Amino acid sequence: MDTLPRKYALVTGASSGIGLQYARQLAARGYCPVLVSNRQEENERAAAGIAADYPVEVHSLCMDLSAADAARKLFEWTEEHGIEIEVLVCNAGILLWGSLTDAAPERLQRIIALHCTTPTLLCRLYGDRMRTRGRGAILLMSSSTAWMPYPTIAAYAATKSYLRSFARSLHDELSLYGVTVTAVYPGAVDTPLYDLDEKRRKMLLRCGVMSTPESVARKGLRALFRGRRQCIPGFFTKVCVAACRLLPAAAMGAIIRIPAVRRLL
Repeated sequence: MDTLPRKYALVTGASSGIGLQYARQLAARGYCPVLVSNRQEENERAAAGIAADYPVEVHSLCMDLSAADAARKLFEWTEEHGIEIEVLVCNAGILLWGSLTDAAPERLQRIIALHCTTPTLLCRLYGDRMRTRGRGAILLMSSSTAWMPYPTIAAYAATKSYLRSFARSLHDELSLYGVTVTAVYPGAVDTPLYDLDEKRRKMLLRCGVMSTPESVARKGLRALFRGRRQCIPGFFTKVCVAACRLLPAAAMGAIIRIPAVRRLL
């Protein structure tokens, strides 16, 4: 292996869930993953597990990706270590439930930074390197909520909508230089973002309402390496996205008046 050129993949939010699956599946494809998250112990444990299972070089980096200078520091770290990123996976994110006016301003700043600012700057920095080389791949994790307004998760849906528009534009810009940009739009995924009991999780998985991190990562990477601009994993999610495209945004006004929904606000 030491005589072969290494291929590196950078995955943000890689300590658990979908991010960890991206890192593992990229390692299975022969990429040396760079795992980045703000959870040092989990990140190092994930890196050790990948190194034990696959014959690749693995790096673990603890970093707060919501910090204003996070993208620059991450880029400088890979440059200093001679790590040439072939695949960039922007996966880090958080979910905010409830009324926007009840949310702490610091939490709103964090979600905007994680979903919009840092991914945009990472794409700018690593995208430039990929364009110069004439090859590379960028995967941006959006959401099925990107297709219409969603009261009770207003900031989350809006930032994911930003990623949808950004990914489409960036794909058209970079495809001219041999660089692929793919946006992934999952629905509900069985990750720690959802505080559900085991019985309910199993029911949602069995019904196809919720997907596993493994399947989302697998379908996302397949779309990425096939050069597709988007991936909507799962039949149920495809139906939901289609419905969102057909429903007028004003329909949410009626939905939000339902007593069960109003109690969430």
